[in-house]
Amino acid sequence: MASVAPACRVKFTSLKMVSSPAASATRLVRWTTSIAAEGKATLMQAGRNRIRQWGVMWRALLCLLCVLGAANAYSASKTVLVLGDSLSAGYGLTTGAGWVTLLEKRLASEGLPAQVINASISGDTTSGGRSRLPTLLKKYHPDIMILELGANDALRGLALASTEDNLRSMIASAQGIGARVLLLGMQIPPNYGADYARGFSALFPKLATERKTALVPFFLEGVAQRPELFQSDRLHPTAAAQPTLLDNVWPKLHPLLTRNP
Repeated sequence: MASVAPACRVKFTSLKMVSSPAASATRLVRWTTSIAAEGKATLMQAGRNRIRQWGVMWRALLCLLCVLGAANAYSASKTVLVLGDSLSAGYGLTTGAGWVTLLEKRLASEGLPAQVINASISGDTTSGGRSRLPTLLKKYHPDIMILELGANDALRGLALASTEDNLRSMIASAQGIGARVLLLGMQIPPNYGADYARGFSALFPKLATERKTALVPFFLEGVAQRPELFQSDRLHPTAAAQPTLLDNVWPKLHPLLTRNP
């Protein structure tokens, strides 16, 4: 049986191994270095990919949080304070027939959680509303105030400057606690005096622009032109007119209910 001497070198020609130890070592070092470099590059690329993946995940998470925050803001219950006179108090109507009650029903049907506080009093003026408002704001902390006052000032021929000052003060007080204000504009017939009538109707858009409030230009639009929609006193709308009054208010109120704080 033949034996192999320890010092004998065996050449595996199929692998084409050369006999130069130095050259083989050099190629081995280069090959090892190449493998190490490639491994390092692969690890670095994997790291960069992982960082990008985490970045995408964090951005997606932030977007989700923003959406959830917006949804919470929309779904949070709002308190709506209606400060008005007989037009909002439902004068001469059966209980539940006024536009404010219809507003509560529409809010429920639209799935908009809100508590409506109707602080309207028949015969009230801007002066009366101004005196009552601080207590109402402190008690209810409304998110939105619908201001429907001024008609009785005009019917009594009160000074326009006083009406303007009272309305401005009420708007500022509500905005001072962070409430959004929806001002309901009013008009009176020219038989009260053309100049007075023009000056009165101009108060509402003027204050809305000045104080940056939402505005319904004419609360009785679509009703004032139809005598059959008034009670026998020719001053107060009937139950049949109340849905029209709500429809005049709704397009301006709805954005305030759904807008972010």
